[in-house]
Amino acid sequence: MPAPQTAPATDGAHEKVEALHDLVLRSLDDDQAQDVVTIPLSGKSNIADHMVIASGRSTRQVASMAQKLTERIKQELGRNVRIEGLPVADWVLIDAEDVIVHLFRPEVRSFYNLERMWAFEEAPPATAAH
Repeated sequence: MPAPQTAPATDGAHEKVEALHDLVLRSLDDDQAQDVVTIPLSGKSNIADHMVIASGRSTRQVASMAQKLTERIKQELGRNVRIEGLPVADWVLIDAEDVIVHLFRPEVRSFYNLERMWAFEEAPPATAAH
């Protein structure tokens, strides 16, 4: 079954998505997030255009990064976001519609391994048995 396709964004919509994505990356950099990875989803899934995955050194840092990011998105872009996973903050999900952000403690991130789950690389060709 092929992956759901998203409708191509108009230029204005694309610019808004990229502005949000850039804001997310800047905010995470400012807050010293570790191992930040972006997975492009446009054309592969209809949930978002980008998925950003990052780690914090502690639950306190993960919670702080999540709260600051949601505040920055609201202040700079006027968007409200949905947030899940606070106050525990082992794994916090921020749904900003066009960009989904997952913030983890390193141990939790390695357990769930979302990068592998969402990898869209083609499987290597099967070799024929002789």
